[in-house]
Amino acid sequence: MFDEAKIAGIILAGGLGTRIRHLYPDLPKAMLPVAGRPWLDWVIIWLSRQGIQRFVLSLGYRGEMVEAHYQRNPLPGLELRACREREPLGTAGGMALACQLAPWAEVFVVANGDSIVSADIRAPLAEFTASGAAIGLIALPMDDCRRYGHVEVDASGRLKAFREKGPGPGLINAGVYFVRRSVIDTMPKTRPLSLEVDLFPELIARGTEIRVYPCPAAFLDIGTPSSLEVADGFIQEHKDFGF
Repeated sequence: MFDEAKIAGIILAGGLGTRIRHLYPDLPKAMLPVAGRPWLDWVIIWLSRQGIQRFVLSLGYRGEMVEAHYQRNPLPGLELRACREREPLGTAGGMALACQLAPWAEVFVVANGDSIVSADIRAPLAEFTASGAAIGLIALPMDDCRRYGHVEVDASGRLKAFREKGPGPGLINAGVYFVRRSVIDTMPKTRPLSLEVDLFPELIARGTEIRVYPCPAAFLDIGTPSSLEVADGFIQEHKDFGF
């Protein structure tokens, strides 16, 4: 198993939510109501069921609303800290900023704040912490990847590249990463900086080991009106994962 005291959860919740802004013009995407709670609650609850108890929220648009919500409605047994971007930093830049608020952590479990996966990631996380890999990536097997970009993996389970959307079976990126502090400490200072577009390709080119952990599971991203419509049902259907 892994040492929970040395792990922090980082949730990237700074997106603008432009595709669904017209539905809730005054709310940040993290605060959209789903199954009776803000969506971000469900992401935090899922990660807490994986053994993560201390979190840093990386916030952007209307981040003050997120902070005010958790000041009024703390989640019992969990520690939440928040940082707000003063300018767009990108996913990797937001991650690096948030990690500064978790000096105790040696490993970060980084998750996109607008998606959730019904997977138990405790075994992959334990495997990662016992390995020498710099980064771990949770991937979902799909029969057809035409709606998503997919990840290319070599025979030993290392990430080779991110590929564009295309038909056929493959693995898609679930937006959940295990990252060692050493990666954060050596990141480029350029901002904005994307995980998939900038940081990961550079690390792969350097020969850095990024392990891919396939986890068959259901996946939902609330970034479109159609996916937001089914979000209540998704949470209710996957109550066995702690939602």
